[in-house]
Amino acid sequence: MTQAVATEQTVAQITGLLLTLSDRLLLLPNTAVAELVAYRNVQPAENSPNWLLGQIAWRDLSLPLLSFEAAASDVPANLDNARVVIINAIGGRPKFRFFALLIKGIPRSVRIDHSLQRLADEPLQALELDAVSIDGEVAKIPDLAGLEQKLADLDLI
Repeated sequence: MTQAVATEQTVAQITGLLLTLSDRLLLLPNTAVAELVAYRNVQPAENSPNWLLGQIAWRDLSLPLLSFEAAASDVPANLDNARVVIINAIGGRPKFRFFALLIKGIPRSVRIDHSLQRLADEPLQALELDAVSIDGEVAKIPDLAGLEQKLADLDLI
């Protein structure tokens, strides 16, 4: 019986990553992030919206690099202490498997379980699906499919 309880508790928990941006925290499941890389060798995108920072090379691929803050609230991207997370695409497009997202610092691993507190009164901006409290901090759940759709709308994927 002890093993069954332990199994239930294991299933009820997932590992999440808190991504620090200039103006907010994002919470993603660990499986959404393929890798953390340095901000480097970004090929600027000409005649593109301010949220599309350019293309970044990763594992023999050229990935679009996005600023979540610029896409969600039209604020300029802040490149101070910038790093990049490679996000696994979820849209089911056969030739589009990854995109890159600008972050600050190193993601923090957190355990997510049934005690995760949803913040129903927290205002949400574009591309934010929900808000939660983790260790006393507000974290937003990003709309990754919405980010992919923004790329599709530009005919980039």
